[in-house]
Order: sequence, then structure tokens, then C-alpha cells
Amino acid sequence: MNFLFTPNHVQLLNACYPPTSALLTAGPDYSPNSQELSRLTYYASNHPSKLTKLGSELEKRVKAECRKAQSNLRTRASLLITLAIFRSLATECRRDIALISPSLVASIGAIVTAVPSDLEVVARAANVFTAWTTYTDGHLIGADRTMTQDYIAALTKFASLACSDAHDQEVRNRTRLVGFEALTGALNSEALYNDSGQFRAQVSVMMRPILLTVYQTQIDILETQSDGVKDAPISPYLAEFRTRPAIERRAASIHAHIDGDTGPSMSDVSSAALRALFSLLEHANSGQLGHIMRASLDTLEDPKKSGWTQIEHCCWLSGRAVEWSQYQYRYAIPTWLVERLAENQESATVTPMHTALVAMVKAVFDSSTPLVNLSTSDIVSNLTTLVIRRASINPDDSLLPPLVECIASLGRHVYYSDQIQDLAGEIVNRLVAVEVQGAFNRGDEHRSQAIRCLFAGLLGLIHAAHETEAAKTLAEAPKRNRSSSFKVSSPAAQIAANVELGTPASSRRTQVLTDIWQDTLSLLCDADYAVRADYASGLVFYLENEIPTLPGDVDENGVRRLRRMVESPFQHQIDVKVLMQSGDFGTKFLNAMHAYVYTLATSTSLGFGDNVTNGPTTSEPDSTTDASEVAAPSQGSGGRRSVSSQAPRARKASVVQRLLERAPSRVSGSASASLSDYAHILSILTTVHEQFPIRGLIVGIPMLLALDKAARSADVSEAGAVARAVAIKVVIAKVWLVIGKTWESSELVNLANKALASVPAGADLPSIPELEFGMHPASQSVPFPSDAPAKPWEGLSSETALLAISSAAAVHAATELDTQAILSRLSVQWTAESALKDSVEKPSTFEATIRGDGLSPLLKISPALMHIENASLASLTRSTRGVGVTDLREALEGRSSMSNPALVRPPSLSSTLDHTSSIGIESRLARPRSRTRSRRVPPSGSEEVRDVLTRLGIGKQNGSLLKASFPLPKPGGQRMEA
Repeated sequence: MNFLFTPNHVQLLNACYPPTSALLTAGPDYSPNSQELSRLTYYASNHPSKLTKLGSELEKRVKAECRKAQSNLRTRASLLITLAIFRSLATECRRDIALISPSLVASIGAIVTAVPSDLEVVARAANVFTAWTTYTDGHLIGADRTMTQDYIAALTKFASLACSDAHDQEVRNRTRLVGFEALTGALNSEALYNDSGQFRAQVSVMMRPILLTVYQTQIDILETQSDGVKDAPISPYLAEFRTRPAIERRAASIHAHIDGDTGPSMSDVSSAALRALFSLLEHANSGQLGHIMRASLDTLEDPKKSGWTQIEHCCWLSGRAVEWSQYQYRYAIPTWLVERLAENQESATVTPMHTALVAMVKAVFDSSTPLVNLSTSDIVSNLTTLVIRRASINPDDSLLPPLVECIASLGRHVYYSDQIQDLAGEIVNRLVAVEVQGAFNRGDEHRSQAIRCLFAGLLGLIHAAHETEAAKTLAEAPKRNRSSSFKVSSPAAQIAANVELGTPASSRRTQVLTDIWQDTLSLLCDADYAVRADYASGLVFYLENEIPTLPGDVDENGVRRLRRMVESPFQHQIDVKVLMQSGDFGTKFLNAMHAYVYTLATSTSLGFGDNVTNGPTTSEPDSTTDASEVAAPSQGSGGRRSVSSQAPRARKASVVQRLLERAPSRVSGSASASLSDYAHILSILTTVHEQFPIRGLIVGIPMLLALDKAARSADVSEAGAVARAVAIKVVIAKVWLVIGKTWESSELVNLANKALASVPAGADLPSIPELEFGMHPASQSVPFPSDAPAKPWEGLSSETALLAISSAAAVHAATELDTQAILSRLSVQWTAESALKDSVEKPSTFEATIRGDGLSPLLKISPALMHIENASLASLTRSTRGVGVTDLREALEGRSSMSNPALVRPPSLSSTLDHTSSIGIESRLARPRSRTRSRRVPPSGSEEVRDVLTRLGIGKQNGSLLKASFPLPKPGGQRMEA
């Protein structure tokens, strides 16, 4: 009824309602009078200033009717009509919807709070809410505090409806569907994305019902439904929501029930939840994805839901989150998961959250979904830190194996050519630190487990990269080229295996350089046998797979023909003079490796610092102290471990130097190596001579002669010395057999077979297990048996074997040296200390260059590229040769550690062009550089530049100076060593 002074907008509003007596018969539509409603919406659209008053009037009526709706049918009917009026105003006045927004949102919240069990009323309220979310621009969210609170409250109520646990299945499913429809409207609304501060609050509310439904659905149903989510959007307008202007949008209609329809199933509810999740992930950027993942994991921490225990659902969630996110923002999900894992690394026990997070990370990295922009360096840094921390807490921590798998799975995502090499360098740095300093100052058991885990992660990383490359061509992972047994197969079979299973020549990934891997060689002499065994197997894998070689050509009879010129897998083509002078990284690496092999075979003490193994490894048990009982230091300094005044690499260099100085010149019965260690030594040396024949010949044979001399000098009266000498001679004889087969020396093969036929009983070396990727139980050494040979065994005469290999025609053809020159080179005096120095010290001259003029290419071109007034530096470049293009190329690309920016810095005589390994013997402080610099000369004109280019022999430049992410494959394949 309208009174005398009733405002016009109220009169128009009252006219929309049917008479009070007709309210009960207004069903089932409960719609306002259509003609009067048209007049009201026309009035409101032409008088925007009245919208606020209309909204306030409707809000007042809604709140009054809500209190009576449950017990009064007329009031309930009036409430339904009021909601219909609200929806019409929101739809027709969409341009000015902000004026009615506060009243509309407050009314929706009041209705859902007052009558949550009345599905018809709630469904109509959800209709109004969806209309508002469709047309609003969201600028009031965050700006209007009261409205923001009402909006979050309404979202919370709809989220509660989507989590309904009513006993009746049909009612529960219908209630959940109504809640999800309202939430879906909010997910596709500008109200969600307008204010970044409110995004997190809204997502925290929405993710709870979504995850609750997902975790209550079976995985096979989720897989089936998720496949169709992208192709079947909720509605055409929601699919195009982000591109349509507000004026052209159409609000979705929500119904509680249609007569004749069967009740919705749980599959319908899960489908609605998946579509809501897809809509949320599809539009989120990197920061918003972080909030989504935080809200998801916070939801899983609810103890009532036990979300962390459902590992399969957790992995499904992480995989779909990555797949459904925008391509350029996917990296945020694994990054956030790893950071969340790192935040909880101090826990003394492994919780279900730890297990689930690690499984989720591994699921993401194991998938084929691209993760561009992923900071793999940060990921591997966090994972390795977590590995060390968990190993320091408990060496048998159940989280260590899956963490190692996570590190390895990063090898499946290679996005630039040097990525695996960079990640390997990061892991090697951690290995060096743990090897020297231990795992947060805990006992030896913790240290050994941390080293084994990090090394397993390193091997797994490289293996995963090989698998990814092989899958593109062979559809199977690369395998070891040789069995772990010590019976050397025929050269033809080995060559075929190498060709079939080696890394494809078209590989675009940079291999892990030997100067990076060289820092890990000291693990071969670790005090713990489990570490030594794991590392020896990993070293063989590295030599066979990461440094791919294709042996010489095979003729129709299956006989290998060695190439005349050496083509190194470590660097570009070089001549034998470089190998003789140990001037390339490959030879340096093998020098260091042979030094450690000799030390392992003869040393009476192994390990670093306090972690040293002394005495022989025999079958008698020894009383040892449990290193795990060492008390951890106080963590009063923020949990940071105490560090030495020296850097780990400098400290390691000092310890290695002392270890090599103690390397005896004869085999002693108190040597630390076990019988299994000699089996690993044979495996390593066999691989070297099969994979790198020339370098193995030049570097390995002098070590074999020194090792044979040490074995023959053993004191036969000392307990255990005879058995060790026999084991070493067996290794040497079998290595000579491999060398003879590799170089086709029938004389040497016959000598070796004859010697091996007379091996005394009980002197056979044990077999070693196949390489296992990932974590596995610690290997147990095989000690020398109590019935070891008591009488010396002559073995194979090294002098006779040396003469036989020096006379081999294949050796002459490959080295271009005669028998006397080869004998002179291979019989040089060799010690472990000198070999290690050759592996790290840079040559004093540049005789190893192709020209052999003894001048640094960088020093040659420095006067041409810069105005240098340093007469001393200029004098270094005096040569009988002119400056050419070759000089420029060698200066810029000749050494892996040369830095191009150095060419534009002021010259300095204290050059640091060569990269020194961490095991450098001369670990002294660097010389102070002079602070005086030449006066900067302003650039000269184009004539002077042209003169420099003319002197360098460089004309007009063609092509782009940009460096590609991956190097182009060489047409001739990789250059390999013969």
C-alpha cells in the first residue's frame, strides 16, 4: 500500500509485488509483475541517482523477510520476488551497478546466512550473486571496507554450501552444485582480480570446497573428467568472459530443481569443482599461482581432512595445476612447492606433509609439461640444502630417497644448452663442502650419507638428461656400454654397443666438463667404502656416457681400425704433442684420476681430517665407535654451521696434498683398500683404456708401471702384503689384456692370457653390482679372505708388456712415433704427486697451441684491440708472425675459462686465464693487482678501427652476433677419440 508521501521509487517498487493475498499462489515462479518491473527498471536506468535508494529499500526488505521466511510462507514468497527484482535491476542497470552493489552484496549474505537449508531461496540468491559478479568491475572490493567484508562473508557462505555434508545424497549434491555455481561466478569475475590484496583472501575461501570435492573423487574419475574440462566450458559466455565487455555479458541462471529430473550425482559435483579449478588456474599469473598453491596446501593441513595422506591425489593436483596454468607462469608452482618444503626442513621426524610435498615436486618434474622460466639453479640449491639438512638429522631419513629423485628429475627439463652442466657444478660445490666440512658438523655416518645422496642426485640428473635425449630417437634410456663383470668382450661387440647406446651425435646439450667432475675425484679415496663404491660406479658411468666416444671404424670382419689422428671428446682436434705435454683438460682429468687410483690401491690411510680409515680391511671384526653418537653443536648462531677460516676447496687441496705425500712407493699389508676396491679399480682402468685409448696409453701406462713396481717391492714377510700384491698384479694383468685387445697387439694379448692362466686360487677379484640410479642400501666391502694366497705371484712382466705395446703397429700409426720414442714416453718416472700437479698446474708456455710459437693468443691481439701503453705487455707479444683471424678466434674461444669481457678491461700482467681445479696444490693467496691503470684513451675514428680490422684480417661481418640457446648440431657429428 502506498501512502500520501511515499517516494516515487518506493511506489514503483511496491507495484512489482502481487497482492498479499496472491503471494501464496505466485509459485512456482514467484516472479514480480512483469509490466511494473519494466517500469521500475526503466526508471532506474534513466535515474541512476535513485539506484542507491532502491538498493537500500530492497536491502531493508530482504533483512526483514529473512527473519520470517522459515516460518511464514507469504514472507518466503515475498523474499523470492524481492530477489527477482534485485536480479532485474542488476541486469538492466549494469552500467551503474556499482551504485547498487553494497546493498545487493549485503542482502545476499543475509539470505544465505538466514536460510541456508532452503535450496530454492539459496539458488535464487546465487542467481542474483552471479548476475552481480558478471557485470561488476570489482573496483569497490578493497576500497569499500564494509562491502569487502560483506562480499567475503557471502563467499564464505557459498563455500560452506559447496562443502555440504547433508545425509541425503540428492540434497547434498544439489546444495553443493548451487554453491559451486556461485563460486564459479566469483572466479570469473573482475572482483577476484581487481585488488591483489584481496585475491589471497578470496582464494583461501574458494579452494577449500574445490579440494574437498576433488579429494573425495576417485582418481580414474578425475582423469576422465579433467580431459574434457578444456573442451567443454561451463557456458559460452563464461568461456569468453575475459574478452567480453561487461555490457555484452550474460549472467548464468541457477536452478535448484526441475520437476522430472533425476538428482545430480557426485560425478556432476566433481565436474563442477574441476571446472571451477580450471577457471581459476587459467587466468592466474605467477604471483596469483603462489597464492593459489598456498591456499591449497593450507587446506590440506586440516587434520580433519587428512589431505596429506592421499599422495595420489596430491600428485594429481600438482600435475593439473601445472598443466592448466598459463604457459609462461607454470614455473611458479614447483618453485613454491620447493620453497614450502624448505620452510619445514628442521622437523625432527618426517611428516605426511613432507612426503606429499616431495611426491608433488617429483610428479611435476617427471611430467612432460614444459616449465619455461623455471630457475633450476634455485631449485637444485634448495633441494641439496634440504638433503644435507635431513641427512644431518637422521642418516636413514625416509625423505632422502625421494629428494634424490627430485634432483634427478630436473634433468628432464633442459631449456638451454649449459643447464645440466650448471646444475652439476652446483651439486659438485655442495659435495666439496660436505666432503671437507661434514653435514652440519655431525658424525661421519651423517657425512657419508649426505655425500652418497648428493652424488646419487648428480648421477640421476645426468641419467635423466640422457633418457630425455634418447627418448626422442631411440625411445629408451641409455644403458651402460659394458657389463660390470671384468671379462672384456670383443672389440667389435664393444664398438657396436658404443655406437648403439652412446649419446646421439645430434645432442644439443653441453656435456658436464671434466674440470667440473675433477673436483669429485677425491671421493675415490674417501674413508667410507660405501662412498668409494658409489663413486667408482658413478665414475665409470660418467666416462662411458657423459663423455661419449665412437671408436675407430669397423671393417667387414668386425675388426676395429684406429684412426691416424686423435679427435678428442674433451676439446677440438689436437695433435699428439698436446697429449705429451698434458696441455688439455682431458689429459689433466686422467692424470688426476690415475693419481687417486694409485693412492687408493697403496695408501695406508684414506679420508679427510678426522674422517680417516687406517689399517687393512680384513675379515676380522674391529671395534669402532658409532660416529652418529657425536653430539651436534649448539645452534645458537641461527643454525648455521661453523666454517673453517679457509674455503672448503683450499682446505681440501691441503688435505689431498698430504694424502698424496703419504702414498707409499711399495705395497704394505696395512693398506686400507679392500678386495672390492681393487675390483672397482679394474673397472675404472678398463673403461679408460676402452673409451680413450690414446690418452689411456700416454697417461695410464706410466701409472701401471709405478703400481707394478710398488707391488713387486712389497715385503713378503709382512702379514697381508702378499695378498694385496697379488690382487694388484691381477688388476695390472687384466688391464694389459684390455690394452692389447684395444690396440690389436696379439703379442700382448698372449702374454696377458698366459699370465692370468697361472693366477693362484683364491686371488680372483669379486664382482661388483650393476650401477643403480637413486638411493640404495650402502654397499658392503669384500675383505681379503683369511685363506688369501701366501706365496707371491709373478704376474705379467711390465717390461715385456711395455715392449710389446710399444711395438704395436696401431700405436705407431696413431701416435706417429717409432718404438724407441714410445718407450721413452711411456717409461717416464711417475708419482701420484707429480700426476696431480700435472692435472692442475697450467703450462708455463703456450707450446701446446697448434702453432707452437709459445705466445698467448690473448696477448697477441691485446695491442690491436686496445690502446696499450704498457711496454712490458707489448714486449710479450713480439713474434715473427703477424696478427690474424686465427689469433682472434683463439683468444675469444680457445679456453673454456676465458672471458670475453676481459678484452675491454685495462690490461694486467697477473692474468687468470686458466681455470684451476679445486684440488690445486699451490693454494696460496692471489697476488695483489696493481691499482694503477692506464689513462683511458677516447675512441678514435673509423679509419683507426678499419686499420685494426685490416691488421686482424677481418672484413665485413655477416650473420647475427646473438648466441642461440642451443648450439646447432654439427653436420659431421661429434668428434670422438680413437
